[in-house]
Amino acid sequence: MNFKNPRQVYGETLVELGKADDRIVVLEADLGKSTMSCLFQQSFPERYFEMGIAEQNMASFAAGLSLTGKIAFINSFAVFTTGRNYDQLRQSICTANLNVKINGSSAGLSDFGDGATHQSVEDIAIMRALPNMTVLVPADGLETKKAVEAAVKHDGPVYIRITRSECDEITPRDRVFTIGQPYVLRDGHDVAIFACGIMVQKSMEAAEILADMGISARVVNVSSLKPLDEDPVKYAAEGVKGVITAEEHSVIGGLTATIAYILRSTAIPLEPVAIMDKFGQSAQNLEELLEFYGLTQRDIVNASVKILQKK
Repeated sequence: MNFKNPRQVYGETLVELGKADDRIVVLEADLGKSTMSCLFQQSFPERYFEMGIAEQNMASFAAGLSLTGKIAFINSFAVFTTGRNYDQLRQSICTANLNVKINGSSAGLSDFGDGATHQSVEDIAIMRALPNMTVLVPADGLETKKAVEAAVKHDGPVYIRITRSECDEITPRDRVFTIGQPYVLRDGHDVAIFACGIMVQKSMEAAEILADMGISARVVNVSSLKPLDEDPVKYAAEGVKGVITAEEHSVIGGLTATIAYILRSTAIPLEPVAIMDKFGQSAQNLEELLEFYGLTQRDIVNASVKILQKK
């Protein structure tokens, strides 16, 4: 297995892109060593702005920089870049469709030690609801790199949701990251599992368990939550007996809502594996939280069996 921490990859990718494009500037809210934006600071101190614990000012400042032709990245924990910044994201950045990129670091439950105040279980829903906002949820380090590169090429606001945890590399190296496009990682014909973020790896592992049980599972990586082309989703759901959604996010407003809306005109049953309208909490490690909130490989297996029993 090839483990890479997406936060580290994010910081390294910013440096690579910064060497090629001097329009890129980076703003931080006192968490550079956590978001790894500190790597950009080391390479380009004149293009790095430490804003302190003042996230709203950071977003407004980034909006101003974008009006001068800069590609501004704002950085903090996901719960802060989406929550504390919301008014500035909406009023200053999204209404004007400004070219600002938002890094939601330590997303989901991955900041396991700091509890509900630092864990973002509703950030995808918030960002998806904003007109003009693009929402990307990479599954591993390699896809994080590809997502950041795509965000720079995209003209407009982009939210990138990045986990704090190390991830096994499951993204095909030759896969071209295209905003709006999901893709099948593993084919199958009994159930289709649509997953994003760290739940893609869990879904691939669940598919192995299901195979041993005689159940064929198709696994679809939905790393672009908005926009999301409906046709590939409908095609990936064709011919199966049920659909599972797997997300490290509230069942409200995230991947489950997205897939359910696209499949609204079909009769395919859907079973979510998600956080059931609850906040996070502190734990010794991420796996404890995934177990508690029902976000493990076994939970995906159980959801698959449950939906097949309905047929």
